[in-house]
Amino acid sequence: MKQKRKQLPEKQQPADGKLLQWHPAFYADLQIEFREETEKLKFEREYLLSSKPMAIDVLIIKKKNAEPIHKNIGKIFRQYNIIEYKSPSDSLSVDDFYKVYGYTNFYKADTGKVNEIPIQELTITLVSKRYPRELIRHLKEVRHYTIDNPEEGIYYVIGDILPIQILVTNRLSPEKNLWLYSLTDTLKDMSVTRQLLEDYKKNKDDQLYQAVMEIIVKANKNRLKEGKRDMCNALLELMKDELDEKREEGIKEGESLGE
Repeated sequence: MKQKRKQLPEKQQPADGKLLQWHPAFYADLQIEFREETEKLKFEREYLLSSKPMAIDVLIIKKKNAEPIHKNIGKIFRQYNIIEYKSPSDSLSVDDFYKVYGYTNFYKADTGKVNEIPIQELTITLVSKRYPRELIRHLKEVRHYTIDNPEEGIYYVIGDILPIQILVTNRLSPEKNLWLYSLTDTLKDMSVTRQLLEDYKKNKDDQLYQAVMEIIVKANKNRLKEGKRDMCNALLELMKDELDEKREEGIKEGESLGE
């Protein structure tokens, strides 16, 4: 489900003026989060619901006969798991809930065979940096659901046939969800950033880690002006080779086009 592009506030614009591509980084980030159980899962990005432009941000299919998922953000997973992601500058609204709920039912029904995907095999996960206060209120007062908070940043919506969870990334545990917690434009905790740097050093040749770290670095450049110079310099230094390489590729591509 592609959200409409919004003009970011000036302070959130990167130096080159281009909008940051959060969704590809989130797709890579999810695969990092589930790295210890990837053999059980199949990831599909922007899964098209039909020939028209309706798409799920991420579809995670649990492989048949795979054991239950133990990762904290995947404990509710069944076979087909619909994920909706909101970038840090965006919020999760009441209408977003109904859109994703509707898309989930459409995905269940649009198979060509009657009840090919049992409703009991679907789940919904909504991901946002901000706590969706209005949505939570609506779910309680209008839908008469109850909200369970089994651990930091994870909220189960109880009362529907579909297992539904809301992940608030800035409330997740950095110990359990380091990369998803860090996929933000407001990095501020030095101890968490050190953990991020250490984990990245071990995996810097992995394209998934490169994709996520690049967006984190670009999104947090402005924090240099807020007294976080050591943290940002460390991030920039670590990513220097990768960023320089991409710049060189861009220059060569431009030169080839000009010939």
